[in-house]
Amino acid sequence: MFIRLRPMVALAASLFAAIAPAAFAPAQAQIGSERYAAIVVDHRNGNILVAANPDETRHPASLTKMMTLYMVFEALRDGRLSLGSAVPISEEAASRPPSKLGIPAGGQVTVEQGILALVTKSANDVAAAFGELLGGDEARFGQLMTQRARSLGMTRTTFRNASGLPDWDQVTTARDMATLGRRLMLDFPDRYHYFGRTEAAFRGLRLRSHNRMLTSYEGVDGIKTGYIRASGFNIVTSASRDGHRVVGAVFGGSSWVERDQHMTALLDQSFDRLGANPRVMVQAPPTVLMRRAQAATASRNPRAAARAVPARTAARQAANRRAASAPAARQVSRTAPRTAARTTARAANRPAARRAPPARARAAVRAPVRTAQPPRGAVRTATTRTAATSRSAARSPVATRSAIAPRGRTPIAPPQPRR
Repeated sequence: MFIRLRPMVALAASLFAAIAPAAFAPAQAQIGSERYAAIVVDHRNGNILVAANPDETRHPASLTKMMTLYMVFEALRDGRLSLGSAVPISEEAASRPPSKLGIPAGGQVTVEQGILALVTKSANDVAAAFGELLGGDEARFGQLMTQRARSLGMTRTTFRNASGLPDWDQVTTARDMATLGRRLMLDFPDRYHYFGRTEAAFRGLRLRSHNRMLTSYEGVDGIKTGYIRASGFNIVTSASRDGHRVVGAVFGGSSWVERDQHMTALLDQSFDRLGANPRVMVQAPPTVLMRRAQAATASRNPRAAARAVPARTAARQAANRRAASAPAARQVSRTAPRTAARTTARAANRPAARRAPPARARAAVRAPVRTAQPPRGAVRTATTRTAATSRSAARSPVATRSAIAPRGRTPIAPPQPRR
């Protein structure tokens, strides 16, 4: 029986050895996983500076909107559209899941409003509306996007919709997305500035860009981010430094923070290979940081925030307070005699019992009670000893040991010598 169980025990042990690391080890980041891919190329000639799995197919997510905008820019260049042209929102487009503007079916936006909605909000409903406007329906527009992408050299890319919403057949590569980023700058230099917008206004709404690299890395001026569960966090970035420009793509981040940090490292490595100077960290000036810290402190502790105000600001605030209180002080000086007269009259009308005692009576109340001193040679009692100790303690900061006794016991002083 034992011999038969030995192979089963060995098999169970091997399975546990294989499962235990995955069960108890900390979660691994997406960077380096099967969804990871990255590339950075020189914008001038397309030469690869850094690459990892550049030709492995990945899901583009909202990076698809880069191709949608390429088609829109092409229609603007050919005269088929203008920035003020209307883009109708159909019922099909309005049904797209977020991120979206939420325009009801039957509404419309202008072409320029739609462009800003794609580069900042990454609005899926507007992307679908562009596809229907340029291709008749979104499926047909996906075919047109794929054909144009192949003509640009994106040989391993297939588009199925205009927004990048999940579709297993919609795939691309890091190399193809970097190529698309380069072509957007080369073919539409007058339109590329849209990708550098950090926010836009739309009918009272403030649309903020999802691309935080625009403000966190010096020299970054575009272009697009994306995310779906099947792809992880993706980004295509363009940056310039010391006359050099690079375009990079990262796929498969587990969070936008990890994705951006990895892109930062790749950009630094690429600029170093091009011989550019090290970058300067982008941060707020010290005065701005101090104001932010003070504002944060004020919300938690107003007194601490008041102490943190700079001396110059405190002096200015004090001057303002003095100027504001000057009229009140003059008013008080004018009314002081009348107030004193009213106070005296009230005191005179009070009953005798409620009037304040005379000064001598108050002094007598405050004066300590003097106790009789014992004769020479007599043993001091607790009361006299305590009174003497209190007088000596008032003269000396250190109390004598004999004045400290347990409760209920009478401290007895040693006999005093005769004089």
